[in-house]
Amino acid sequence: MTMKLLRSLTFLAVVSLAVCACAQDARPDSSAAMSLDTVPPAPITCLEARDYVDNSDAGDKIHITWSLSADDGGGMSDVASYQLWRSEGAEAGWDSLGVAAAGQTSYLDETAEPGVDYYYGVAAFDGVNYSEQTSFGPVAGRTNFFQKTRVSVLVLMLVFFGMVLVFTKLAERGADLFVRRIPGLNAIEEAVGRATEMGRPVLYVPGIGEIDNIMTIASLTILSHVAKITARYETPLIVPTARAVVMSAAEEVVKEAYAAVGKPDGYNPDNIRYLSDAQFAFAGAVNGIMLREKPAANLYMGAFWAESLLLAETGFEAGAIQVAGTAMVSQLPFFVTACDFTLMGEELYAASAYLSREPKLLGGLKGSDWMKVLSITIMATGVIIYLLNPDNAFVAWFSSQ
Repeated sequence: MTMKLLRSLTFLAVVSLAVCACAQDARPDSSAAMSLDTVPPAPITCLEARDYVDNSDAGDKIHITWSLSADDGGGMSDVASYQLWRSEGAEAGWDSLGVAAAGQTSYLDETAEPGVDYYYGVAAFDGVNYSEQTSFGPVAGRTNFFQKTRVSVLVLMLVFFGMVLVFTKLAERGADLFVRRIPGLNAIEEAVGRATEMGRPVLYVPGIGEIDNIMTIASLTILSHVAKITARYETPLIVPTARAVVMSAAEEVVKEAYAAVGKPDGYNPDNIRYLSDAQFAFAGAVNGIMLREKPAANLYMGAFWAESLLLAETGFEAGAIQVAGTAMVSQLPFFVTACDFTLMGEELYAASAYLSREPKLLGGLKGSDWMKVLSITIMATGVIIYLLNPDNAFVAWFSSQ
């Protein structure tokens, strides 16, 4: 009986397992029931490729643009990316060029060979299917000497240089070109007068720039004016320099200034000093002069860097009247804070032109002033036209330039 019972149980277990297996096979396959994505996205439109022009154009760039697929953000909304291909001939095979993200409408091919004709193809991709490929070509990259989109810049440059040449010629012929007197010049003369009244020297620092720096050249022009005043008042003038060539130039400028006012014997070459071409060694040496010789007026004119605040703060603590002038935008805040008066930016050049009446300096100054007037006029005219009619052809042209 026991054996029969075991056989019966075993038979029932086998039958149960067989029934379960059949039931599992009979269950529908959900993965097979899912419909496969067989519909490709809509193709792109308006495909174009053209030579790319930039400031360092060697003819190795092609700019590709297109309009988005209708299914990119609309329609089926199933565009994942755009695949780009490139071919070197209508009959040649296509090579993969790159992939652009969904929503992107341009691609820059930076691997083109200059002068080679290329064909480009773009297709939308939904992760499974590619749309119909859209092609464009041929197009070749070429070295471009000039950007046609910058014609307006060329015109303005030619106008500017023309103005400079005209005013320079007028100055050379003796025309009385009006240049407004810079208020900073009055401050310089007042500072020198104060030093004279106190019987103390004037310290003139021409910056730490080289002689070929335009700010250094302007500073030497102002130095000539200051030297003439100190020569008349018989006030000692100390000029520390950071460059050997600048020291030689300063010696000649001061010597000529003393001779011009009829006091060549008052010139002391020991007061034109070369200190150091190391930035902070120079600053430390100048600070030492301020504390030892106690000049009543400190004049900083030229190119300055991080040493500007060290000099100006030391002069302030020494109680000197201070006038600064530089075109170094990063250093102007320090001079404005610590000095009594500051020639800012172009005022330094305007002061040198006003004092020297040099035709080239006057021509550059007047030319730049009139160019500013012209630029402001053009911008104001453009704003007015845009406000009156934003779709004006001039506005469209100006925006493209």
